[in-house]
Amino acid sequence: MGFMDKVKGMLGQHSEKVSKGIDKAADMADSKTKGKYSDQIRTGTQKAKEQTDKYGRQGGGSEGGHGGGKGRQGS
Repeated sequence: MGFMDKVKGMLGQHSEKVSKGIDKAADMADSKTKGKYSDQIRTGTQKAKEQTDKYGRQGGGSEGGHGGGKGRQGS
């Protein structure tokens, strides 16, 4: 089993935790930049979650635990 297979498997098992980590990092970045880059951070967050879902499904996981990759809520 290769490295990416292991990563995909972990994403499939822990997609909710990964999603929360992405949101937490995005919130911190937005806070540190005082909202100056909110749109870019939101876009990056959405793309990261989409990739998490994609690789999680390839690793045998579910659809992901964060609403289908719609990005952060309540920004």
